[in-house]
Amino acid sequence: MYTALRLQRRLKQRLKLAAGAVGAAAPDAPDALGTPGAPVASSLASAAGVTLTILDPDPYMTYQPFLPEAAAGSISPRHVVVPLRRVLPDCQVIVGEAHTIDHARRVAHISTLATAEADAARAARAAPGEQPEPRTLELPYTELVLAPGSVSRTLPVPGLAEHGIGFKTVEEAIGLRNHVLEQLDIASSTRDPALRDAALTFVFVGGGYAGVEALAELEDMARYACRYYHNISAHDLRFLLVEASDRILPEVGAEMGGYALRELRARNIDVRLETRLDSCENRVAVLSDGSRHPARTLVWTAGVKPHPLLARTGLPVTARGKLKCAATLRVEGTEHAWSAGDAAAVPDLTADTEPTDGAEPPLCAPNAQHAVRQARSLADNLAAVSEGREPTPYRHSYAGSVASLGLHKGVAHVYGRKLKGYPAWFMHRAYHLSRVPTFNRKARVLAEWVLSGLFKREIVSLGSLEHPRAEFESAAGTVRRPDEN
Repeated sequence: MYTALRLQRRLKQRLKLAAGAVGAAAPDAPDALGTPGAPVASSLASAAGVTLTILDPDPYMTYQPFLPEAAAGSISPRHVVVPLRRVLPDCQVIVGEAHTIDHARRVAHISTLATAEADAARAARAAPGEQPEPRTLELPYTELVLAPGSVSRTLPVPGLAEHGIGFKTVEEAIGLRNHVLEQLDIASSTRDPALRDAALTFVFVGGGYAGVEALAELEDMARYACRYYHNISAHDLRFLLVEASDRILPEVGAEMGGYALRELRARNIDVRLETRLDSCENRVAVLSDGSRHPARTLVWTAGVKPHPLLARTGLPVTARGKLKCAATLRVEGTEHAWSAGDAAAVPDLTADTEPTDGAEPPLCAPNAQHAVRQARSLADNLAAVSEGREPTPYRHSYAGSVASLGLHKGVAHVYGRKLKGYPAWFMHRAYHLSRVPTFNRKARVLAEWVLSGLFKREIVSLGSLEHPRAEFESAAGTVRRPDEN
């Protein structure tokens, strides 16, 4: 999503964008989004300039590196997201999803909030046992840019779908914060030692950026919150990190990854390397080393996979499901189709190693550092192609990585220099503050960091936000309270 946002902002600078409805380009086209099954106007207009259309399930962009701090309460969740309609006023924003792509006809089959409402109404009117087929709209395009990002990669672990918590969206970050604080309330109010121990045990699966940063920030928050409970101490908490490989944070290198491991273990965090989660049925985490850990919190951050939409586009994909792209970011062997970010397998022209016979060439790492720069390069190439010029290959040398290990703690390996502790944590915040879009968000995040240094942490759980109508339904008599017979 960050790729799509940067791309459109770049195109807005380079091309003349047409304001108004998507259908402005074709006089005989239906109104914006038309009727089910009918096409809308092309996203590239002729006489009026360019109409740039973005299709996304959410009307905002989430800056994912700030999710751990949002979960810990250091940043308000509202400041982790950037509203697309505000930052892209001349672009057409459609809240919806693409189900399939017919690139031969240059048409995307999409659904929107309106089609979902219409489908629900038809299902309510249908005869018993009848299930109406969901309807989609056709969205034609001239140039297609696919940047759907990635989704959580789950495994067929028994109990994972029922009890696991993801960490890819701001909603999941808010829910996890509320859940952790709720477990402290449960432990504080029970006399059952088994329930208390399970409530105070927190299992994180995955030792990459998301897992380590989420674990470190939430561990900081939970230990701080314990001082306000009369019968819970920080020593009662148990945090467990499960990683299938032999190290954590491979992006920062072996030395800094080893330092991060020692730092976490010094905080009494149980880190299990070369270990897998075999089951979590009945809220019991069973590991491949034979140990069993009753836990009411299991956070799954064990990698990501390409968005499922890519398999339904008919475009060439790699064995891992990413779009095969040339160095110019154009989909390999395909005209009028482009990609960048996590969805794209882009050759790394700065790699020192040459591919062996039959092996895939070195690819750009799927991280924000490449995604942001690919977006700029892609926008320049689209502008060049529209003007009859040749696109330029994408080239960027990897600068390094930074990771937070909680308040005032971190690791960094940038341009060959290795930092740890407070300097690395400061670099982590400075880098991401410079990268979060819009001055508005930069100012708000900086203000919250300053205020959090002057005042105490917030430890309020707002778990009721997940069920906002529960109290009203109870008052109306449609839902029974748990204490009612």
